[in-house]
Amino acid sequence: MLLEGKKILIMGIRNKWSIAFGIAQSVYENGGKLIFTYRGEGNKEKIEELVSEFKGSKIYALDDASDDEQVKSVFENIKEENGKIDGIVHSIAHANTEDLHNDFIYTSKNGYLHAMETSAYSLLLATRTAKEIDMLNEHSSIVTLTYHGSTKVINGYNVMGAAKAALEANVRYLAENIGKEEMRVNAISAGPIKTLSAKGIKDFSSMLTIVEEKAPLHKNVTTKQVGNVATFLLSDMSDAITGQVIYADNGYNIMGA
Repeated sequence: MLLEGKKILIMGIRNKWSIAFGIAQSVYENGGKLIFTYRGEGNKEKIEELVSEFKGSKIYALDDASDDEQVKSVFENIKEENGKIDGIVHSIAHANTEDLHNDFIYTSKNGYLHAMETSAYSLLLATRTAKEIDMLNEHSSIVTLTYHGSTKVINGYNVMGAAKAALEANVRYLAENIGKEEMRVNAISAGPIKTLSAKGIKDFSSMLTIVEEKAPLHKNVTTKQVGNVATFLLSDMSDAITGQVIYADNGYNIMGA
């Protein structure tokens, strides 16, 4: 199995429809030991039930993944209880509803900064903190999630497009920074998936329809398919790949308008 004996931290699991859950399924099936962070201490019982199928997994509350002190405290706790880990999956993003629904030009300063801090800075912070506290084993891999709206104008995506563009730039610079330690950073650009977060995107159902019509494979991608790509990127099979955005969208990104 690709991840036999490897300990993988998945940040941002919410429910069984989330991409993070699909990644967890694939990692677990490929022999990985799972560690999760989730938002909101009040959600502990729900998350415990959600991940109960992943035997031996552990969960840790992390309310604000863009807060330096919170992340350091949680990561130190994870390291103390689990030892060094072999990979991190960053599945954290958020923008205010009004900043998704309004034209991009009307994005508020606070809304812009919130989207950037939560969706892009949080990857930088997680990577830096893990490095500074010596949390990662040699040859570790970090994977984050992005979307085609980072490079193309997607109606209803607005400020998240800017945040994902920043996230992808972070991937490249972080890959260079930690490459010296034989560590890697990559992003998966998944096609649209009907997750809880997707409900905040205006006319999201039309995005699914367009992909079905135009993608070479004429269907939408599943969370499990994205999970399989993540498993590959977390494994030693991808040890020559870093600083990249890997599309998992059934080929939609290659098509013209």
